[in-house]
Amino acid sequence: MPTSTHTTTEPSPSSGPRKRSVNAVSKAAVSLSSDSGCYGLITKPQPLRKIIAFNLLGSGVFLLFGVVGRRGAAAGIGNDPVPQALVITGIVVAFSATALAIALLLRLFQTSASMAPRSRASPRDDPDQAGG
Repeated sequence: MPTSTHTTTEPSPSSGPRKRSVNAVSKAAVSLSSDSGCYGLITKPQPLRKIIAFNLLGSGVFLLFGVVGRRGAAAGIGNDPVPQALVITGIVVAFSATALAIALLLRLFQTSASMAPRSRASPRDDPDQAGG
């Protein structure tokens, strides 16, 4: 029986322009999320906006880990569950830290009727502390 050594020249689904566009979109999402989170942390004085910016920064880091893990699996290294478990654990910790920060912020608002931190006044400026 004759054996055929004919090989196809069709591109595999994991190569070509589609793979490059997915990588570009992934890089853009990581960059946009991380950069906007850093910008918000630096420029926004309101605590709630800082919490949201910190979450954006964390999302960028989680996306970066996902892209790196996906790139390793695509290279044939294998699908390692440890990075996936670390990312999922990080998401849970970030969610609980956000919930705690918002609860503390709500408590601050209830006690001081302001979301913005106040500057501490000197005791001589406070009429309740004035001697008399």
